[in-house]
Amino acid sequence: MEILKLQPCGKDYLWGGTRLRDEYGKRIDLTPLAETWECSVHPDGPSVIATGEFKGQTLAEVLKRHPEYLGTKVQNCDLPVLVKFIDAKQDLSVQVHPDDEYAQEHEGDNGKTEMWYVIDAEEGASLIYGFKHKVTEEILRRALETGTLDKHLQKAEVHKGDTYFVPAGTIHGIGRGILIAEIQESSNVTYRVYDYDRVDKNGKKRDLNFDKAVQVMDMNVAPDVKQNPRLIKHYPGCSRELLCRCKYFETERIQVSKGFSFSIREESFQVLMCLDGYGQVETMDAEQKPMRFSKGETMFLPAGIGRCLVIGDATVLKIRC
Repeated sequence: MEILKLQPCGKDYLWGGTRLRDEYGKRIDLTPLAETWECSVHPDGPSVIATGEFKGQTLAEVLKRHPEYLGTKVQNCDLPVLVKFIDAKQDLSVQVHPDDEYAQEHEGDNGKTEMWYVIDAEEGASLIYGFKHKVTEEILRRALETGTLDKHLQKAEVHKGDTYFVPAGTIHGIGRGILIAEIQESSNVTYRVYDYDRVDKNGKKRDLNFDKAVQVMDMNVAPDVKQNPRLIKHYPGCSRELLCRCKYFETERIQVSKGFSFSIREESFQVLMCLDGYGQVETMDAEQKPMRFSKGETMFLPAGIGRCLVIGDATVLKIRC
């Protein structure tokens, strides 16, 4: 059993930029490069094993042959999460995602609850999160017809290091100038409500999905999204803070100054996503060489691999279900 370093799938959505290629070493020939699906088995963007015994195979293919890598906690023998980098040079559409029940019935896919960790943000950058006040379908239709949707939407200024949890049904939009790591359910179902009347490279406006969106969105007043202080635990060699825990995933941010150790039991796989710096992961298996990593790289650690040691000078996200 070995650590699987991953090669992502890229997406050239029209709002993307070039930071993932220029700053994060993504060798993907797409311009713009809006997203990289770092750890994914979704058919719309599968990631590929970059090194080792399974080099060149998709993560989905490996997990199909080795479902034990997912762990006993994972149901249906399918990777439940999708991990991305997102570079928003321009505003993303105003959109909403359905919950599991609706998505499975109408789209044959999972719903999409997600979280965002802000890696970087331009001064004054903001995002959309929910409504300022309670709305109805009629209010929203009228707002779209008159170009006044913005007055109903709650906006939050964002800063480097912020975290946002976005449950399915929350209307939202990532604003320009924000670079984020996104952890979400394994899904690619998005209902666009408004897209700023933009056109793609063929001069065509992207489809809107208002009728479906109003069936799944929460039209109540959004919760306060101010950032509360997070508990940071300091240890010799690292600091750790829990960013998000929900029924689908748990995400921890770890600042490695020298090293830290952790165990991966049979219950669940884990994913390491390097946001900055460099290092290596070692296991207790003497036959396995240490897996080196650097800024922008992501690794899948199979369930049951045992005790692991991360050594280096890096900022990493550690994700598990």
